[in-house]
Order: sequence, then structure tokens, then C-alpha cells
Amino acid sequence: MKITKTIPAFKDYIWGGEKLKTEFHKATDLTRVAEAWELAAHKDGTSGFEGENFDLAYLFDKKRELIGTKAASFERFPMIVKLIDARDNLSVQVHPSDAYALANENSYGKTEMWYVAEAEEGAGLYVGFKRDLTKDEFCDLIRENRLQEVLNFIPVKPGEWYFIEAGTVHAIGKGVVIAEVQQNSNLTYRLYDYGRVGADGKPRELHVEKGKEVSSLKAYAPDKRTACDYFSCESVSFKGEKILSAGKESFVAILILSGSFTVENALYQKGDTVFVPAGYGDFTLSGEANAIVIRI
Repeated sequence: MKITKTIPAFKDYIWGGEKLKTEFHKATDLTRVAEAWELAAHKDGTSGFEGENFDLAYLFDKKRELIGTKAASFERFPMIVKLIDARDNLSVQVHPSDAYALANENSYGKTEMWYVAEAEEGAGLYVGFKRDLTKDEFCDLIRENRLQEVLNFIPVKPGEWYFIEAGTVHAIGKGVVIAEVQQNSNLTYRLYDYGRVGADGKPRELHVEKGKEVSSLKAYAPDKRTACDYFSCESVSFKGEKILSAGKESFVAILILSGSFTVENALYQKGDTVFVPAGYGDFTLSGEANAIVIRI
């Protein structure tokens, strides 16, 4: 398999905007694009590869040597890589741990990591709580639609990392574009959604009882990790040449957040995710770009 770019799956959730089309060059007929699943092998969306006749799910099942030896310990492809455009606030939500999700949902849990790609003035993220809460206080705040009063709001700027461990109550705020690397799960418990309605005209479903069971009630402690058991990430910025390597242990995926580069005589631009199969060895990026590099 040669170096190529991925073909994402797209989601048009009601809080999404148009930046992924207008600024990140995504080719889709959707008017509103909330998420581009750049690297995914999940029942709710799987990514393909330009110039290839198979998708990532097939690659993981049938050609696992191209994913890398670290994949051998996983029952399924371990991560999803997304671009997220929040034109409006996302719901206040929480994701369960593996232990809870496997016991109750036949799914893995969801720990995730955010890299701020773009942020409008005053934009930010809600991560955890300003202070410790009791279970009774937490339940009262949810019942009274006052949970936002105790959420920890963080003004953000491009280039910042935020590690969101399972159990952390959170929400991406409007005006932010996020590169998200997460466990291979689409399991989300909404706790508050501003009274919004879905395409059917009915209020979007909340998952308050399950959310109460899995939420951490401790005050937020900053967490800038960029790796866990399911993924490893780094940011790279260069002008000229940048040499990277894909060993036998893992593929390399490069999500371009600004600029462009050529590799193996092909040009890639902002918004592209370039996939390099495991075992490819050294390769050289030539150009000027800011990107995140993802491995298992």
C-alpha cells in the first residue's frame, strides 16, 4: 500500500457549521458539516483511502500488518480521528469508562484528546467542574437545568492540547475547530442540550441516569497528556523538510491543520489526513505546514 490520504465519513449534527467545507477543503454535498471522521472503522462511520478499493475496517481485518504490530492486542481498530467544527455549543455530555461500557452497552468507553486547530475570539471549552460536587448537588443541578453554573470554562487558542478522560463532564464551545483523537466508540451520554430539538422536531434525547452513574464529580485538574493505551499524538510545525518514519509497530497518520506539503511527489493541503502504512520506513514531508501526527 502506498502513502495516500483518507476519505472521511461526514456527520451533519445540528451544531455543525461550514468551515470544514470552506476552510478545510472537504468535498461533501452536506450543507452543514459537524464532523469529518478522518480515520475510523466503526459501525457508525468508516473512512476510505484515495486510490484504494478498500476501507479502514477491511484493512484492520484483512491486512493488519499495514496497521502495525501494536494493533494485534486490539479486538478492533483502537481509535477514531475527527475534525470537529462547532458553530454552536455541543451538548454537555460525558462518556463512560471501558468497564461501564462493556458491562452495560456492549461497547468500549471513550477517552479522548482535543487539539485546538482554530478558535474565534472568546471561544472556549467546558471541561470538568470548577469545584468538587456531591452526588446530591450534581443531581439537583441537572434537574434544575443549572449544570452550566459549575462547569469549568477554559478560553482557548490554537495549538493547545486537552486530554478528556472517560467520566469527565465536558462540552466543546461554539467557535472552535477541534482535531479529536478518541477511542473507537460513539457512546455519549447527554446531560444538558439547551432545549434544542432534532430533525424530527422533538427535544434531543438525554441520558441523565446513565450520565449520573459515570460522571466524575471532582474539580477539574489540567491534563495535557497526548497519549494513552489507544493512541499517541504529537504536533509538528515545519518549513522546508520534515523526516518521519513508519515502523512495523504502527501506521502514521498526519492531519494537516494549516499549510501544505508534498510527500512521494503528491501534494496534500489543509484538512487532508495522510496515511502511511506500518513498515513504510522513512519518508520526507516538503513544504510548510502545521499538523498533528497520530500513531497507535
